[in-house]
Amino acid sequence: MPHDHGHAHIDAKSGDRRVSIAIWANGILTVAQIVGGIIAGSLALIADALHNFSDMASLVIAFGARKISRRPADARMTFGYGRIEIVAALINYTTLIVIGLYLIYEGGMRFIDPPEVKGWWVVWLGGIALVVDTATALLTYSMQKGSVNIRALFVHNLSDALASVAVIVGGALILLYDIRWVDPAITIGIAVYILYLAFSEIGGTIRTLMLGSPPGIDTDAVIAAVAEVDGVADVHHVHFWQMEEHQAALDTHVVIEKAAWGRLEQIKRAIKDVLEGQFGIRHSTLEFEHSDHAHQDAEVYGHG
Repeated sequence: MPHDHGHAHIDAKSGDRRVSIAIWANGILTVAQIVGGIIAGSLALIADALHNFSDMASLVIAFGARKISRRPADARMTFGYGRIEIVAALINYTTLIVIGLYLIYEGGMRFIDPPEVKGWWVVWLGGIALVVDTATALLTYSMQKGSVNIRALFVHNLSDALASVAVIVGGALILLYDIRWVDPAITIGIAVYILYLAFSEIGGTIRTLMLGSPPGIDTDAVIAAVAEVDGVADVHHVHFWQMEEHQAALDTHVVIEKAAWGRLEQIKRAIKDVLEGQFGIRHSTLEFEHSDHAHQDAEVYGHG
């Protein structure tokens, strides 16, 4: 089966405009929530503000990464600049983890001596935050299907929207029942959720940066399909990786049967047709070896 990398394509200028709007919205909201959280004495509100601030920083990083990724390959970056979006995603997820751990610590300290919290401030600012976070998530929803960089932003904003709901509920409980411990409890809940999202998403980003095999591609099936091409005797020293998020690549040695050496160009074309047609691998580097001079006892994967 072909390896489908189908994803939504958003016009570059339109996508940049969406990200710009999201940056300004999160920046204004962050300032409002920090001021309101200080006045109201609500750590949950400040926690939500810090999360929004991380979103704004993430949006700025993502915006820059989108711009840089469009640069063509040059002498310094012969593979191009597309991987900058993967790096941006790693930075964003790492920031989420740091913020989540900090909020757990602060929430634990407030459990010991819960301060007085002004519930109305919490409810109103939490409601405004919910509107902004939901709008920002909607702006990035259609874009995140085709970019791990924007996916990181979408996860940020989705978690913010859910955190805002928790903040509103906490403010209501404070107003109705004066339950002060609910504020640090919600803070810790928000932090745990942030950590869950970050750790569940960061693995794929690290895998790409570590030159791991593209997810969704059965590497053994690819090798078997290449080995079945007429004239191919063996395949070894195989390397799979992702050049960018949606570009799978293959580098391998192919041993050609002695009798088929004169058909090298046809065999090469047949292999590339199999790679692209069955597995969606459009970038491949093939090194051919004559069966009389092939590497002996070579490992299938790597250089062993």
